[in-house]
Amino acid sequence: MDTSEHTRHKDRPGGSPAHQDRPGGSPASEDVPQRPRDAQGTRARILHAAGAVFAERGYEAATVRDIAGRAGVNQALIFRYFGSKKALLTEVMAQGGKEQLSNTPADRLFETALRGVLVEGGKPGTDRLMAVYLRSIGSADAAPETVRALGEEYATALASLSSADDSKLRAQLAMAWLLGIGLMRVVVGQEPLASAEPDEICGHVLTALEGLLGERN
Repeated sequence: MDTSEHTRHKDRPGGSPAHQDRPGGSPASEDVPQRPRDAQGTRARILHAAGAVFAERGYEAATVRDIAGRAGVNQALIFRYFGSKKALLTEVMAQGGKEQLSNTPADRLFETALRGVLVEGGKPGTDRLMAVYLRSIGSADAAPETVRALGEEYATALASLSSADDSKLRAQLAMAWLLGIGLMRVVVGQEPLASAEPDEICGHVLTALEGLLGERN
């Protein structure tokens, strides 16, 4: 290399080559800001894949191998991010529940959860949260504390729609109704409920829900 050229490189801050001063910099300089985004994106892909697999197969039947394959990552990465399959389910439930509660008005919450169950048990593009819960219910290892906490938050939101003295009880009855419909349709496959049109079911259920949450004279 020419001595003067070497001097020009050396005079740059940090002694870096000239191409690092150009917009975008070198590949090495781009790696640092990209890492957090990559990690966040990978974590999101794992959660999305886990939600799909848990909704389809339930907690017991779902395997870390299945989830890793769906997410396009290796199994070790799942354990690195979440520690265990139970912790992964807990995160799926917690994230899904918080998003639904924060993004859905109380008067739309029941219908949103119901449709998440009715539309092919939470297929891609629908709300999978209830399907994940229904497929995993009864598993001794399936994050009961998270499910219980979410159930309380949902019941509180529904209770706010009723002015009755026993509004909390009515809200819990509504939740029990929702879970019962989901179990009969998604898990048991009981006809004619299993093949009924979602709009038809919602029409009947939401009409009855108004009576349940309304104050009886």
